[in-house]
Amino acid sequence: MDEPIEHRLERWLSEVEGAPVTVEGFAPVSAGARRVNALFDAVRPGGTERLSFTMNQTEEIEIIGVAVEAGVRTLAEQAGVRTPKIHHVCTDPSAVGGPFFISTAVDGVSIPRQIMRKVDSLGLGETIVDQLGTAMARLHSIDIDLAPELLPRPENADPVMTALGLLREAIDTMVEPSPTFSMALRRLEDSAPDEPASIVIVHRDIRVGNIIVDDDGLAAVLDWETCHLGDAMEDLVWPCLRMWRFSENQHRVGGLAGIDVLRSAYERGGGQWDQTRFDWWRLLATVRWGVSLTGQARAHLEGRHRSIVMAASGRRRSELEYDTLMLLRPGR
Repeated sequence: MDEPIEHRLERWLSEVEGAPVTVEGFAPVSAGARRVNALFDAVRPGGTERLSFTMNQTEEIEIIGVAVEAGVRTLAEQAGVRTPKIHHVCTDPSAVGGPFFISTAVDGVSIPRQIMRKVDSLGLGETIVDQLGTAMARLHSIDIDLAPELLPRPENADPVMTALGLLREAIDTMVEPSPTFSMALRRLEDSAPDEPASIVIVHRDIRVGNIIVDDDGLAAVLDWETCHLGDAMEDLVWPCLRMWRFSENQHRVGGLAGIDVLRSAYERGGGQWDQTRFDWWRLLATVRWGVSLTGQARAHLEGRHRSIVMAASGRRRSELEYDTLMLLRPGR
């Protein structure tokens, strides 16, 4: 029988810190499709600290290396973005079963239905969206020369053409073709905007479900595994997809508030909003997510990464095709 992760983690922490560390209360905290996430207490001679553990289970599902992700998170924290402090990074998969990092545990709720209940009870919707806009402005203000060398970058510093090329390739390799996504790709190619004047560090997955909310609003931004250099508008469209509104469609940013609140906070924080680029990236992000969901289900069915969450993801492709058609319709 394999040794439990917490026992291996306890041994690793004691070795790297040069003092005995006991791991207590190690428990998974989400049903994430890709990674192992857990909370635990690190008990040391000087006291107890509540920490968070994040591990990539296989190379198959690793998007960027944990060291790169941790490096970006540290830069973001230094820029004033609310993200848990990184304490340790291990790139050796033999240590506990996969590359991982350890960060400070942040109190609050992260499950979407719990966030929506808290928002309803405390009236936090506009506050959180305002804080998200500020967080993205701070993230995008970071000097990209400070970014980790291995952080993914667009080809020729052209995020628009790079995104189109990757989407075209993904659509071409779908096992079951989607006329809707193919039609949207043609629209995207025909209406592609100019490349941005500059590229920034992009999180690409800031949304309800990847944030922690407490009684004061946004407590932390999580899940930086898709961060890269790109167009700032790519970040701003993501929480605005209908998929992340959780039936609160009257509030276009995560079911929390209107896009005007997000835009105002972003511009107040020093960001520059481009509506034409925003609309283009929103269509591309919708199509890309639909194709990605299909790919997650395929990975499960082919046995490359068995997960009931991955398997169920493919069933939502039709929702993204519907959203795509709504964005393509005249006068949308």
